[in-house]
Amino acid sequence: MLNNVVNLNLKISNYGNRVLGVVKEKYGFKDKSHALEKILDIYGDDFVEKEVKDEFLKEVIDDVEKMKKEKRKASASFDELDRLCGLK
Repeated sequence: MLNNVVNLNLKISNYGNRVLGVVKEKYGFKDKSHALEKILDIYGDDFVEKEVKDEFLKEVIDDVEKMKKEKRKASASFDELDRLCGLK
């Protein structure tokens, strides 16, 4: 369950401690850190995806490429801008 482990020192309320204790007992965990992991597994996806999906990465890459192309189109030298404004 705990693949990449990070040590964490937490201060929680008495209520939070009781919730962890109940989850620990309900699922038969050895300690409250496993209970916290269970709660995070249940509710964590509401806030953070566990893995980045390929579709999302493709969308980001496509957006970046599109922005690069638009930037190239929008960039012009001072001479080009002067000519467009009729100054040359």
